[in-house]
Amino acid sequence: MDAKDTIKQTAKAVGDKVEDAAGAVAEKAASLLEPPIPGSPGSGTPTVEEPTEPREPLPPKDDQAQPRPMSPTGAESADPPTASAQQDAYLTTATGVRIGDSDHSLKAGERGPTLLSDHHLREKIMHFDHERIPERVVHAHGAGAHGTFVANGAASSVSRAAVFAQGEETPVFVRFSTVLGSRGSADTVRDTRGFATKFYTREGNWDLVGNNIPVFFIQDGIKFPDVVHAGKPHPDREIPQAQSAHDTFWDFVSLHTEAQHHTMWNMSDRGIPRSYRMMEGFGVHTFRLVDAEGGTTLCKLHWKPRLGVHSLTWEEAQLAGGFDPDFHRRDLYDAIESGAHPQWDLGLQLFPDTPDQTFEGIDLLDPTKIVPEELAPVQVVGTMTLHGNPTNFFAETEQVAFHTGHLVPGIDITDDPLLAARNFSYLDTQLTRLAGPNFNQIPINRPHVAVNDNHRDGYHQHAVHGGVAPYKPNSLDGGCPFLAGAEEGAFVDVPVQVPAARKVRANPASYDDHYSQTRMFYRSMTPVEQEHIIHAYTFELGKCYEQAIKERQLQCLAEIDADLCEQVATGLGLPAPSPALSVPDVAASPALSQLGGEWPPDGRMVGIVVDPSGDLDGVEEVRRTLLAAGAVPLVVAPHGGQVGSVGVQRTFATVRSIELDAVLVAGAVRPAPDALPARDARAGEAVAALDPRVALLLEECFRHAKVIGAWGEGSSVLSALGMSEAAGVVVGESAAGVLGEVSGLMASHRVWERFPARV
Repeated sequence: MDAKDTIKQTAKAVGDKVEDAAGAVAEKAASLLEPPIPGSPGSGTPTVEEPTEPREPLPPKDDQAQPRPMSPTGAESADPPTASAQQDAYLTTATGVRIGDSDHSLKAGERGPTLLSDHHLREKIMHFDHERIPERVVHAHGAGAHGTFVANGAASSVSRAAVFAQGEETPVFVRFSTVLGSRGSADTVRDTRGFATKFYTREGNWDLVGNNIPVFFIQDGIKFPDVVHAGKPHPDREIPQAQSAHDTFWDFVSLHTEAQHHTMWNMSDRGIPRSYRMMEGFGVHTFRLVDAEGGTTLCKLHWKPRLGVHSLTWEEAQLAGGFDPDFHRRDLYDAIESGAHPQWDLGLQLFPDTPDQTFEGIDLLDPTKIVPEELAPVQVVGTMTLHGNPTNFFAETEQVAFHTGHLVPGIDITDDPLLAARNFSYLDTQLTRLAGPNFNQIPINRPHVAVNDNHRDGYHQHAVHGGVAPYKPNSLDGGCPFLAGAEEGAFVDVPVQVPAARKVRANPASYDDHYSQTRMFYRSMTPVEQEHIIHAYTFELGKCYEQAIKERQLQCLAEIDADLCEQVATGLGLPAPSPALSVPDVAASPALSQLGGEWPPDGRMVGIVVDPSGDLDGVEEVRRTLLAAGAVPLVVAPHGGQVGSVGVQRTFATVRSIELDAVLVAGAVRPAPDALPARDARAGEAVAALDPRVALLLEECFRHAKVIGAWGEGSSVLSALGMSEAAGVVVGESAAGVLGEVSGLMASHRVWERFPARV
């Protein structure tokens, strides 16, 4: 054996040992994280050495789902969901030719010019140059997930739609999003959130394209370009990104006072949700339901989260924007991966379909108005569960195309002028964004029923149409496709009587009240929530440059509530104007407040701060109890790997308060060796004998009204920080006892009584 062979054998032996050691470490880590803590990037376990033995592509992770295999024209496919994924163990061109080298261009000699004949270089660069499609003008930044909707049958008496039949299971894909920001913007900006759901029903696709706020900025869709232009960054400097705290936005909404109701919702805690999983959804518009006999009922649609409605504090939103701009995306994906599948109940508010289309004096066609739940209770008609993360973000979340006009028999539109414009806009925008009329043939958009639409050709036509007569009527194709009647499940437009009228550009008089429901919302908030609204208006208007815009918006606030106006004016250093209008008082709607309920612990993140010399047995007991309750425990230690027999998910250097819903302290948390100001800016001044980063973590959680607990030596940590006597802070001798009290307090999300409101 020569020297080269000896070196090769030695290298292989070392490589095998490294691979074995890496596998053992991974196996040990996995055993410490049962069930697994979310965040694993792939379905395989990587090795230290580059893999060289060819193997087929890895399967998707257990938490990932894919579009159901359908043909472009809706035929069932026997292919597995992975049939659309990459195939073969070897790299190929787009036409399937295997490639031997993808790291070096074809050149005329090692130092020579690159040759035009390099077809692989040309194809690779061409595709890279065109990987990006135009982003959505609004709702550009989003996250999506697969799921299932199961109907309870309660809506079958008012709608013939099969999706509402008792026990009907319908696949869904949901896309959550922000409105104003670009694709690269942060998750936690103050903004409206999109909540769009595609139901793949057995009668065709139904899209419920909603928001987390039940009212819109405008009453007529002709103003939509204006409000978006006003909310987007200023066109001269392209700032500020993804926020409404600037002059053009407040100039618009203070002049178009119909926007004040939506603005009030956005300035409330609804504008900075804690999680997509804890966010309500609304269809915004009034729709018309049609029963089996042709009878009609008007309705508004609501998504009610099983975990309750909960929000970030303003400081948490700011921290998340820097510490984790993908905070909401990560939260959704991690929850699904860890088995805490988010759920929402779909509910209907039902109203008689009267000629005036009003209910209790509220115009049901005005998208800036709500109907309080105290007047029309929300009736649950089914439950949606999200249980599958996307396998490919671009193919699914980015290419999914929603349209308010995607309706099924039993669900119809009304004459809301904003809805009419949306029915035009959604189709129109796909022609540019998805490059042509065949966007419904993209796998994520394909219906799960047969399609015979007589459409032909166009960009990205995936179907191979037969026949010679794509028109109606025809005899050359035997008359196919034929028209269906109601008994065959056809969509039948409701023959609504249109009153005799003149053609005008005008709104009904009922649209003129811009303030009474805005006042109702503000006065329905608890004092804590009102404090947050005051702060939001003060901050947003404080970022405006023009005094006239601030004064004009203060006049709008004066019409809503005198105390609100005075508090904001004080923060701006301006006089509070007197109201100029006579706005009627309306009854408060307690259903509008986020506070007052108790909610399950599913998917809550609980940090357990440990010390290597602390009560590790208690830590393991707490960890098991939290996992059994559906929460996700994150062990926080001075270093990674493991402490004793306990696996570590976060270190003092990598943890931040925003990702935790509660925190437990199980040791003395003395300064770790890397607590150096030169290495970590958080390692500055702190309480003696405590790691300064943990002290900051606890101080932030305390300021954000989160539940904090400690036992054993951990209790002295809270005493040193002056927290042990405060509301929502639990100290005790046993881990189990402390966790029991902490779990009870966590049901309300936060402990707001720690900081009594002054409003």
